[in-house]
Amino acid sequence: MNYDLESLNEEQKKALYVTDGAILVTAGAGSGKTRLLTHRIAYLINEKNISPFNILAITFTNKAANEMKERVEKMVSGGEGIWISTFHSMCAKILRSNIVNLDDKYDNNFTIYSDSDTDKIIKQIQVEFNKVEDEKFKKNLIFHISNYKNNYNSLSAYKLSNIADDIEDYVSAIARYEQILKSNNALDFDDLLILTDRLFERCPEILNYYANRFQYILVDEFQDTNKIQFDLVKKLASVHNNIFVVGDEDQCIYSWRGANFENIYKFKDNFKDVQMFKLERNYRSTKNILNTANLLIKNNKSRYQKNLWTENEEGSEIVRRELNDEQEEADYVCGTIYSLVNNKGYTYKDFAILLRLNALTLPFEDKLLAYNIPYRLFGGFKFYERAEIKNIMSYLRLFVNPKDEQAFLRVINFPKRGIGDSAISFLKQIAIQNNISMLDACLNIETYTNERTYINKFGNFATTYKKLFSSFEIEPLDEFASEIIEQFGIKEAYKGKNDEDIDKSLNIDTLLSSIQNFVYKNPNASLTEYLESVSLINDIDSYDESNNVTVATVHSVKGLEFKVVFIVGLEEKIFPISRAIGMDSEMEEERRLMYVGITRAEQNLYLTNCRTRFIYGKRDYMIPSRFLNELGYSSIKPKNSYIQKEQEPKYSHNLDSFKTNFQTFTSSNKVDTSKYKLGQMVLHTKFGIGIIKTISPDRKCADIEFNGIGIKTLLLEIAPLKIIK
Repeated sequence: MNYDLESLNEEQKKALYVTDGAILVTAGAGSGKTRLLTHRIAYLINEKNISPFNILAITFTNKAANEMKERVEKMVSGGEGIWISTFHSMCAKILRSNIVNLDDKYDNNFTIYSDSDTDKIIKQIQVEFNKVEDEKFKKNLIFHISNYKNNYNSLSAYKLSNIADDIEDYVSAIARYEQILKSNNALDFDDLLILTDRLFERCPEILNYYANRFQYILVDEFQDTNKIQFDLVKKLASVHNNIFVVGDEDQCIYSWRGANFENIYKFKDNFKDVQMFKLERNYRSTKNILNTANLLIKNNKSRYQKNLWTENEEGSEIVRRELNDEQEEADYVCGTIYSLVNNKGYTYKDFAILLRLNALTLPFEDKLLAYNIPYRLFGGFKFYERAEIKNIMSYLRLFVNPKDEQAFLRVINFPKRGIGDSAISFLKQIAIQNNISMLDACLNIETYTNERTYINKFGNFATTYKKLFSSFEIEPLDEFASEIIEQFGIKEAYKGKNDEDIDKSLNIDTLLSSIQNFVYKNPNASLTEYLESVSLINDIDSYDESNNVTVATVHSVKGLEFKVVFIVGLEEKIFPISRAIGMDSEMEEERRLMYVGITRAEQNLYLTNCRTRFIYGKRDYMIPSRFLNELGYSSIKPKNSYIQKEQEPKYSHNLDSFKTNFQTFTSSNKVDTSKYKLGQMVLHTKFGIGIIKTISPDRKCADIEFNGIGIKTLLLEIAPLKIIK
């Protein structure tokens, strides 16, 4: 993208030209906010003569940050001097230079632990606290660690919170968790934000440096900021007050991880003389798709009023289909994809099948295979979580951070060196007794013991490590990674000819290729910077545009777009999810999630639901999602419905077996429906109190109006209803 102010529309220009002060831009889906942000950065440099050194741009994914960097570098000279990063990578960069000022138990080469690394620490704590089989303790401990770190300044304060009856046990476990992290010179993801915020509070001179340096701050996806991220933004903008934020409260779908769309409203309370602009023109979707999105989201009350519009064509009508079951649903979706590819010139990468829950993917995977359609399960097993890749990454981590015990334990007996639990336990005792890391104990094993068995076991590893350590800071990163793989015999460990070994060997080649690509893009980057970039990768960063159908949850595709989108499983208790029913704030988030799904579509949108679905261990009647009703579909049978009234359900599995199970299910739950009358007040276990408005002639269904929810159509034979009067 070239620097061209005339490529901006009038709304974008108005926001661009106001350079100073606090500015809030509410930007609808597909409204060109990345174009605005990149042109604003270029405008500051080209027209206002602001040094790139004095500009900070923050977004939420590495994919978005890299895209912004590439665009800016094409527009301005010296664009590489701008800090364009995610919140986490920004904080990691600040801590790399300053963490010793906050806590001298850390050094600047700290490791950033992934979820799998922290999970191992929690398992270690379970052993130490005699809670090995206690899954409830593990689940609660994960909650308490995050809750403590994000909301309390000290463990003593957390202990006084009495948030749980056994809070003292969890406080002790949290203290141990923190102790293990420090001894490993490691931070978890929460630490990156929290310790940076704490650093600014305790070391005002460090905050003053960054707040003075960054004269202009830009924040993308502001609706996704949490309490600490908002606090960091306020502190960094405290000197110059030139803060430009772009967000869309209609696309806030991450409250479960702390995001608070109300930060958009609070922005006006925390900064002086805030100027507001709206971006409502959509460049992505057809008029029909936008009209559908607008029709849905207007049902939310907690939002700034805006109405997306476009100059794009009217486009195809939205297709809604109701299918008998999940097998028919998958068959319809995959058959449609097959037809569009073979008859209409689409490619597989043009399609996305979006779901609310990962648990719904299997029928679609089976049918995609049956149709011989290539697909990619987005958000599935990550490349860097594969065992062979984690082994190599652990070797690399050890050269940067010798205190990283998790990395050491992973590689000390890989490839196999005959080092068992007793030898590792022996080494650990040496480390504890001498207050050194396990790696130091290993490298100097002859200093601490005369036993030849242990000296021989650890000797080869120690010799190879010392040999490589002398060159890791001077050898190019990609060459050093190849040296590690060769010198430690990692490729030899997968020299078998079975498919699994071949696959793992190819994955190692892919890793080396990605490291070479990183070096090409970042010629002066260190091993520390490479490891940091990998540790902060999220799902969307690993998305590639190979020719595959994307199968994904709606959460995982925010920021992406597709020519054709199928939103499937549109049934009550699935989409919206059951826990949102009766909770206004959660239901609004579910509606925002549906809105995000709709606005991923460029040309065609398909909405599907099933009459019955096998889920949570049984087959059940399903009620169409209220979102379909809000779009005008639920109460009227769709034109050209895929289902014919007289059709008997079709199943790819054994039909007779299904009929038997289904009849057993319905008969065991059958009740006398004659007791229900018009105007009766009933109590539903989930929806609360309601009044019967209509009853079908066959007395199978009733429309019931529930307080705060609206009218729902229920099957009287199985609905959990109690007559009140």
